[in-house]
Amino acid sequence: MKSVRNIDGVAQLVDVPTPTGDGVRVKVKSSGICGSDLHMLDLGMFGPDMTIGHEFAGLLDDGTAVAVEPVVTCGTCSQCVRGDYNLCGQATTDVLGFGQDGGMAEEALVGPEQIVRLPASVDVANACLVEPLAVCARALRLTGFKADHKVAIVGGGNIGQCALAVARHVGAPTTLIARHDAQREAALRLGAEVPDSSLSDSSSDNLPDSSFDIVVDAAGTPDALQLCARLAAPGAAMSLVSTYWSGLELPGVEICMKEIRLYPSIMYGRYNGGRDVEDAAEVLASNPEIPRAIITHRYPLDAAQEAFATARDRASGAIKVVLTP
Repeated sequence: MKSVRNIDGVAQLVDVPTPTGDGVRVKVKSSGICGSDLHMLDLGMFGPDMTIGHEFAGLLDDGTAVAVEPVVTCGTCSQCVRGDYNLCGQATTDVLGFGQDGGMAEEALVGPEQIVRLPASVDVANACLVEPLAVCARALRLTGFKADHKVAIVGGGNIGQCALAVARHVGAPTTLIARHDAQREAALRLGAEVPDSSLSDSSSDNLPDSSFDIVVDAAGTPDALQLCARLAAPGAAMSLVSTYWSGLELPGVEICMKEIRLYPSIMYGRYNGGRDVEDAAEVLASNPEIPRAIITHRYPLDAAQEAFATARDRASGAIKVVLTP
């Protein structure tokens, strides 16, 4: 079986045994490259014996189309019991594609509880987007956002676009500020207001005023956090959905003077009988423009090195790069 693994710091295609043992077999049809994959590859956090990839979807043996929720949990701790299984001590170490074999392969074995059945209108070739959409579904849910809230998103990459898709799904008026032209064009297709200024022009007078009920940092840089605080209305909520690889530098004065409420978020969970990944699948099903806007490149599995190189090059127009085994 073909699989993408870290070989001497490079994502390379290798031959590995077909997975055996307990679990549900998924014949992978789409696997997205996440920014976390790029960072962890650079940091040497992927071993050569583990398949990369936590954003993936495919077909069961009976042909059923599914996405995969890659979190692995104990199921018994207090966090798991209340539905916040993303906070389980096992979750951050055993995520598929991080701590166990993931989905950049022809096949994967997953637990039955990790299966997300797709609405009929969702093409499995696009369903790797369920995972990042679920990240954003939880992040916005935690802020208590509603359809009449004004939302600002800073950062136009994959997570920024997915947050936009979730916000627009409920009809919330949303503004997205991005660095690259392709990101701004994608945001327009998804129904955002897009100011002329880019993320690199955070001091520009062309930016919106400080009137947003919800601000989302989808860039993870000090400049982005400063801009989020600037855009937030007094008493607004700020969603910290980025991964802060170099630490978190908050604009303390503005946060305190406006009493901005901070909502850090990681992965996804359950709530009152609902499930973030199922909500994400419904978001994807509701708007066929989502994959058209967000998925900018597709590569076969044997072009993994080229795919990873493209995913690094945001200036080339890449937002979400997908491998298609």
